[in-house]
Amino acid sequence: MSNAGKRRAEHEAVLAAVRAQQKAKQRKWNLLVYGSFGLVLAIIITAVALVVSGFIQEKNAAAEAAKKPIDGVQTYTGLSRNHVQTAVAYPQEPGVGGDHAPVWTNCGVYTEPVSEQRAVHSLEHGAVWLTYKPDLPAAEITKLTDLAKAEPYLLLSPDNDQSTPVTATAWGTRLDLQDAGDPRIAAFIGAYAQSPKAPEPGAACTGGTNG
Repeated sequence: MSNAGKRRAEHEAVLAAVRAQQKAKQRKWNLLVYGSFGLVLAIIITAVALVVSGFIQEKNAAAEAAKKPIDGVQTYTGLSRNHVQTAVAYPQEPGVGGDHAPVWTNCGVYTEPVSEQRAVHSLEHGAVWLTYKPDLPAAEITKLTDLAKAEPYLLLSPDNDQSTPVTATAWGTRLDLQDAGDPRIAAFIGAYAQSPKAPEPGAACTGGTNG
């Protein structure tokens, strides 16, 4: 082989070695990048699965709790449900059902008392009405507010005339409570919000009037 041929062969051998080295580095880089990506993806998938699993477990637990009797719940039957323009004197405070205003109170949080006759119409639509005495401590009101904000069919307002600190009301049903941290409140909401026991479950709790 001529000198030129030898030099060309040596040059090609060097190039081949350099290419092999570059390919090895690229393989290591790809392994690092894709391996890290796969690890991150696996962590994300695991985290999402845990969150979804936890949500499902909470939902199932709430559904099971809603099936169990709630201590202290009072029920009322034979309630009329006429739409009237005149005042209604309810035997309970707040009212749990009966004749009521033609327009309902929109579900949501109110810091002032709402129309009882309109709120009873909301109960007819499957809403739960949480009421509290105006002198309830602010921390207790905050607990109720957090509950109300998380539920589309929940109405929260103070009631100047009720005798107990907190009352949970649904159509034909009420639960008197001494504090806003009572776990029976969440159980009551789970059992009676949009309950088929209401005359018109699924009817709107928006599009009415505020207050």
